[in-house]
Amino acid sequence: MKLLLIMFAFLFGPASTATSIYEFKVDGLSGGQIDFSQFKGKKILIVNTASKCGYTPQYSDLEKLFEKYKDKLVIVGFPANNFLWQEPGSNNEIAEFCKKNYDVTFPMAAKVSVKGRDMHPLFRWLIAQPNADFTGGIKWNFEKFLIDENGKLIHRFRSSVLPTSPEITKYL
Repeated sequence: MKLLLIMFAFLFGPASTATSIYEFKVDGLSGGQIDFSQFKGKKILIVNTASKCGYTPQYSDLEKLFEKYKDKLVIVGFPANNFLWQEPGSNNEIAEFCKKNYDVTFPMAAKVSVKGRDMHPLFRWLIAQPNADFTGGIKWNFEKFLIDENGKLIHRFRSSVLPTSPEITKYL
């Protein structure tokens, strides 16, 4: 077990010491902070996003999902430039792109890293959560983590799963 923890720290950086998603606060894309404790009692869908990816049109489905279920679901997008430099823009450029092209109204965090030694602590925490489906690092843009109303990971979805698919909506 100790060797496994050492390997995890080498690959992904030091593990997060957080015990709950509600301990996290992140910078917002257009300023301010996103405090996850304000989402207690709602499901949370966390998605790493990118503006120049084949999956970028999922922004539209994310917005539809948010509009339909916003009384019981919050979506938080996390722009990341970890996969083939598909999110090269600044926070301002990303915010403008999301508004202009997809009219995004769900919360968006400031650009982060979702893999490697500079991985954001929230994503270190997410990939370390027990999950019957699959574990380990994020493989591509638009991976999704669905958290229940009590802050526990329900399910993790790979990039190809559309946000409005029954695979996700059955949990809502």
